[in-house]
Order: sequence, then C-alpha cells, then structure tokens
Amino acid sequence: MTLRNWFALFLVSGSLVTAASIARVTANDPPTVEDPTKTAIDYIRTLDVKPTDWPLWGGSPARNNVPEATGLPTEWDIASGTNVLWSAKVGSETYGNPVVANGKLYIGTNNGSGYIERYPSKVDLGCLICFDSETGEFLWQHSNEKLPTGRVHDWPDQGVCAAPLVDGEKLWYVSNRGEVVCLDTEGFRDGENDGPFVEETPVGEREADVIWKLNMMKELGVSQHNMCSCSVMAVGDMLFVITGNGVDEGHIELPAESAPSFICVSRSTGKVLWTDNTPGNNVLHGQWSSPAYGVFDGVEQVIFGGGDGYVYSFEPKGENGKGKLLWKFDCNPKDSLYVLGGRATRNHLIATPVIYDGKVYVAVGEDPEHGEGPGHLWCIDPTKRGDVSPSIVYNSSDPEVPAPHRRLQAMKVEEGDFQRDNPNSAAIWHYVGADPEEFETTMHRTCGTVAIKNDLLFVVDFSGVVHCVNAQTGEAHWTHDMLSASWASALIADDKVYMGNEYGDVLVFALSAEKELLATNVMDTAVYTTPIAAGNTIYIANRNRVFAIREGATSESE
Repeated sequence: MTLRNWFALFLVSGSLVTAASIARVTANDPPTVEDPTKTAIDYIRTLDVKPTDWPLWGGSPARNNVPEATGLPTEWDIASGTNVLWSAKVGSETYGNPVVANGKLYIGTNNGSGYIERYPSKVDLGCLICFDSETGEFLWQHSNEKLPTGRVHDWPDQGVCAAPLVDGEKLWYVSNRGEVVCLDTEGFRDGENDGPFVEETPVGEREADVIWKLNMMKELGVSQHNMCSCSVMAVGDMLFVITGNGVDEGHIELPAESAPSFICVSRSTGKVLWTDNTPGNNVLHGQWSSPAYGVFDGVEQVIFGGGDGYVYSFEPKGENGKGKLLWKFDCNPKDSLYVLGGRATRNHLIATPVIYDGKVYVAVGEDPEHGEGPGHLWCIDPTKRGDVSPSIVYNSSDPEVPAPHRRLQAMKVEEGDFQRDNPNSAAIWHYVGADPEEFETTMHRTCGTVAIKNDLLFVVDFSGVVHCVNAQTGEAHWTHDMLSASWASALIADDKVYMGNEYGDVLVFALSAEKELLATNVMDTAVYTTPIAAGNTIYIANRNRVFAIREGATSESE
C-alpha cells in the first residue's frame, strides 16, 4: 500500500462532527474514532524499519506520539538502576528528541561528552549521536562546527535540537548550521564513503558518512534565528522542512525577509523542489516548528506552523517551484500584541501540528527565554480553503476589504481597525483553560505538541500545567500543576501518559478522563526532551544522559 493510499484510508475516515453529535468521553468508553496508534503502525510499515520502531518525531507524518507498546514500567530508579536497561552520556545540554530505528537510537545534543578524539569536550559543536538501542554502545557521531556568526544564528551549547527521520540505511535531519543533511545510518562502520558527498575528513568508524547536504543559509539566503531545529517529515520522495528564517540579533528586523520559510526537497538527491516565503516579513521571532501531513476529503496537505502565529496548509507537490497555499489560520486574537521582554500576548508556533480524526490540533508558544504568557489551543477543520481564521480585520476607511496583515498587532483599534467573525472560519474549538482566572486551569503558551488517544488530548504548557482535554469538544477533563516549567511533549503508551519537566521529574498519569497520578520518577537533571517508546522500552534523555527504561531490567548506577 502506498503512503498516499494508507493516509487516505486512515485519515479521511474522520469527518467533521457537530457539537450535537458528540458523546461525552469517559474513562471507560471505547474509542469511536481513528485509532492513532494504528495510523502510526501502518505508516511505519511503509518504511524499511522494524514494526515496533519509532523512526521520526511523532512516529508518523500525523505527528501523534502514541506508539504501540506494552509492559512499560510506571516507575524506575536511575540511582539504583532499577528498570534501567542502560544509560549513556550525551552532551551537557540535550534538546533533541530521540528516535529509534533498526537497532539504533539517534539523538541531538552538544559535544559535552567529547566522543570524537579530534573534538574534545571543550569544543562546542552540534552533534547527532548514534547509539546501539539495546546496549547503549556509542556507534558514531555527526559533528557540526558552530557558525562563526555566533548566537544570532547558532546559540552556544544548545547543540542539535532536531530529530531525524530514518528509513532503511539513510536518515535525514536539520543541523544547528541550517543544513538539511542526509546520512548513512551505518556511518563509516561499513567501510564505504557513500556519495555524492565524499569530502568527509577523516573517515573513521566513529564518524558520520554524509550522502548529501543542503546549506539553506548559503543556497537559499535563509537567516535562521538562534538555530534551525525543524524535525523533518517525508511523503514519498518529498522531504518537508521549516527553514528557521527569523529576526536579527536585535530581535527587530528580518535580515532575509524574502528568504523561504517552508521548503520541499527531494530526499534522494537534496534538490529543492519548491519554496515558499510565507510569512515573509511578518515573522515575530524565530521559526522552530515542524511540519505534519494528512489527507482530508481526498486532498493531500502538508501543514506548517509559521513564525507569525498562523498555521499554513499547502499542496505537497507545489506548483512551478513555489508553494501552493490551501488555507491559513491565525492562532492569536486579533488585538494581541507582540513585544519583547516577556510582555507579549501574541505568540508564534513552536509545537508541531498534530492530525487526529481528520482534524488539526496545535497550541501557540514562544522562545522560553522570553518567559511565560497566555496560550491558545486550537482544533481546526482542514477542509476549508483560504483565510479560515476565526475573525477578519477591516479598517473603517475601507470596511469591505480585509486589512493587510501586520507583524506585531493585527488589529489597531486606535487606527480605525475592527474585526468581524469569519463565516469561513475553520475553528472547531478554542481552549484557553477551564477558568483563565486561575493559574492551574489556564492554558499558557507552550513548546509542547499535543498527544491524543481515545479522544483524550494531553498537552503540558511552559508554565508546567498538564491539561487533559476532550479532543472532540475542547472541554477540560482535568489539569495538574507540575510546579516546574516544561519544554517537552507527552508520550501516550500502554494506557499511560509520560511527561517531563525542568526540575528533572517524569510524571506518569493513567490514560483517563479522571486524574490519576501513578508515579513521579526523578531524573536528576532537567528533562527538556520528550519520551518515546519502541517495543517494550522507553527512551528519554535528561540534560546529559540518555536512558533506556525497561520493566525488569537492571543496570549499574552512574
């Protein structure tokens, strides 16, 4: 079955439902809509990986972190090694989400461990490290030297923040240098230098073997802000990337406003197939989201989170080398304002859009360096076309023509702007919390991507509040304050929900519409990454180690 056919079969089956037709979900109700785990399983079967692998961020182009897994531990102890199969050093800061494929684990980090002799740990690099997923043995590393322009383009010590896509003997990822890279999953351990790129020096077995790479800064004129961190996604030979184009060091101007934000590349050759510079000069800060893909009413769509706070949908194949827009959706109130210093009410998108039951789910966010703020979680109907935002801004000088999009604030009442409800709105529901007057029941801005199963949506915001929401209605089931900021997303597996925080805890909840905290596991240092599961094993990283967690396993404490 082709990728296109399986998505048509499993994603189009979810149709838009009205509020009157929705039955309230309880903990004991069986799922009545798409099984997202089956969706992921069917996608993984189209790749040259093992059936229980998790070979890209979110497991499939639907980006829903709900793998098939059984017998996963609820509790573990990294000090004693209880239920810990192995752990291995990574960098001193780790933000890349792990993926597992064909007996290997890949994770983005910095060079704090100095695995490569020619790059001791004092040398700052962005690293993609490959381990044996069963033993934790270090296999090889792709080393990316820091850009000479410094933190404006390549923030110190942050390393590689993206996750790769793995298929067979190749993987694809975006480096901290703004390069889209295709690597041989064997590195040079197979004794071959695969091309067309053959300029690696040296070529030892602990080094990565580059097949091709695309320098988006040099070849496309992109000026990434702080870092490019898109986790790529592919449909057939089409590889989709968010370039990271953003503001300058002063956070005011866009030095490359005509450069593309969204691109499609041939994953076999690295050739650029189409580009699109939406949102152009309306990027608020940076662009750190990742693309998703679905088929809705028979129409393929690739969906991007933009740096202006809009979600954009394009036809995957583009048209004449350019993107072909299907719809756009503003995820911010029109009177919201973007300002520096943590006082903004307008946000952009860091989370990855998730596709579930024929709908698109995404929440707004901001660079954690800019602090906490108000958030918005949306459920969007992707069958609409054009501007499908909840409202449209007009100006009293020409009240029948929509006002042009403004970067920092869409609607300025003092200049005669006003808004009307959009009859073409694709908003199914909008969640700001059950009671925005109370901290623990407010949706705050988030870096987190939602995870959904059995119509239960889980997302943790940057303020550390876990939200369990009815995916069909947007009604809150429960919230929980972790008392610590969270940069990560939830894992739903084996009827449990796992999520980490900056204190270094991983909380485990029951997959239920009633709150049930099952365990709190101490990881010693901050957990900025999202747990994944492959088979009967959980993989998760804290700041400086990656762990394989398995029921009944024991290992020596580190």
